[in-house]
Amino acid sequence: MMLREIITPKERSVTVLLPEEMIGKTVELIAFEVAEKEKKLTRPQRLKRIESLTESTLVDLSGFTFNRDEANDYEE
Repeated sequence: MMLREIITPKERSVTVLLPEEMIGKTVELIAFEVAEKEKKLTRPQRLKRIESLTESTLVDLSGFTFNRDEANDYEE
């Protein structure tokens, strides 16, 4: 189970309400500043960013057909 919340605190003290599943378990709380740029990205913007980062690693599989017999044809 994971809980993630991005908040903008108005004072130094923050109360975190944990889900029931976390009660009695050891949990880790981490606080760090989120870059302003990342806070404003919408889901479509994040997906577009991921696409741009991975487009150079894509492999063109057009014309490829999987042949099960060929794949299992090996010498023992």
